Amino acid sequence: MIYKADLTQGSIKLLQSRIIADLLIKGTPPEGWKLAILDKNVLQAKSKTTATNVTRLIKSRLSTMGPDLWKLVRDGKSTTATHAIFAAAVKHSQLLADFLFLAVGEQYRLFSPTLPANLWHRYIEECRERDPCMNAWSLSTVARMRSSVYQTLAQAGYIESTRSCRLQTVHIAEPVIHYLEANQETNVLRIIQVGP
Repeated sequence: MIYKADLTQGSIKLLQSRIIADLLIKGTPPEGWKLAILDKNVLQAKSKTTATNVTRLIKSRLSTMGPDLWKLVRDGKSTTATHAIFAAAVKHSQLLADFLFLAVGEQYRLFSPTLPANLWHRYIEECRERDPCMNAWSLSTVARMRSSVYQTLAQAGYIESTRSCRLQTVHIAEPVIHYLEANQETNVLRIIQVGP
């Protein structure tokens, strides 16, 4: 199966990602993760379940990349860290990667001023054609994923806001470009540079 509903847990989550990146950089052992995430609640989550789920998502994203990117997440300026997290999210989720490259890319090529309201639902139907094994998600799950993806695109700068959905040109932070080039992440770089 190519596509998974792994986008419902949230968007960029900059502050939480900085904390998780720090734990990864330090090579934190399992008991250290439990102490930080569950006992000390360093993510300031409302529940242990939320803390566990958010940690799992962010750790899975960042683990697709290496320590040099984790340092950009932990220590970089807001834009650099956001673009680093976004690059990891694109590598982690085929659903997000294809939406950006295929659906959003098409809107850029058509010089569309905004992302159409029905674009996400149309994209999901196209995904079913590409991936016959894709789960049949409920309408509420599809809506939650759309909300997370559009929020992610807004935080990364591809759209002005989730309200206007106005497309913008994104200039990926140079340190992130350098990391992706140095680590042969050419596909990720090609996807995140989809805009004009």
